[in-house]
Amino acid sequence: MAVNTAQIKSLLLPGLYDVAGEYQQLPKEWSDLFTVHKATLRVESKAQMRILGLAQLKTEGGATAFDNNSGQRYIYNAQPFQVGLGYSITRESLDDNQYVKDFNLMKLPLANSFNQFKEIQSANVLNNCATYDPTVGGDAVPLSSTAHPYDGGTWANTFSVQLDLTETALIQACQNIRAQFVDEAGLKINARAQKLVVPVQLTAVAERLMKTELQPDTANNTVNAVLSMPAGIREYTINDYLTSPYAWFIKTNIDGLVMMERIPFETDMWVDNHTDNVLIKGYERYISTYNDPRCIWASTPAS
Repeated sequence: MAVNTAQIKSLLLPGLYDVAGEYQQLPKEWSDLFTVHKATLRVESKAQMRILGLAQLKTEGGATAFDNNSGQRYIYNAQPFQVGLGYSITRESLDDNQYVKDFNLMKLPLANSFNQFKEIQSANVLNNCATYDPTVGGDAVPLSSTAHPYDGGTWANTFSVQLDLTETALIQACQNIRAQFVDEAGLKINARAQKLVVPVQLTAVAERLMKTELQPDTANNTVNAVLSMPAGIREYTINDYLTSPYAWFIKTNIDGLVMMERIPFETDMWVDNHTDNVLIKGYERYISTYNDPRCIWASTPAS
């Protein structure tokens, strides 16, 4: 049913000194974490390759070892979904509205609804990081796991026992990223902690950890290792759409959180010839996903 005069009855008569309902929106947050890639196909895929392993000692007159195991290991899939929202308005509601400059029914902010849906979908990549998504494929374990496979072993981008956000846990995570992240052949890579990502509830903890010049929460006259050590973090961001008040994440320098954009946000408006109702709708097609678990470190304690 279209928006009609009964739903805006106070807007049909003079006497209102103000009409309100729209508020300032949160700034864009998903772009702090995700890299935008243009999608041109129904399903976009990334192949994760295994290159060469370690060189080996060669004896005098002996044969050179050959590593012929290079090749494809995992496929990460991204199928953009469709997002839509619309509304219709009766001709009378438009003709008789006395407060068009304050509440223009033809200019309701569709973009706000689409933007917040995109924020929620993007944050859910982290919110659901401990649950395997078979539509993504990849290495057949969740985004955050202690058992990401590589040739000959496994590596982890989470703790075996999930830890609350503390100085000790944050330093350990930064060190693990540098020391334990490897490629598909098991060789060390230049992985570094880049940005701490926290929910609103951990803002004060993150602020103390990231803004204290000396060691946080102690009387020790020592530097804040979180900030000063080579493998440390230099900044943090608050994400309003993280659902757990306890979970925290570290974005690394590895590009793996991706926004595959198929069709950017667009709007359309037309008049129904039978009813004279005005119809307005928006449309967008994209998916927020990941294609390399080395992009984050996650800690998701239950309490």
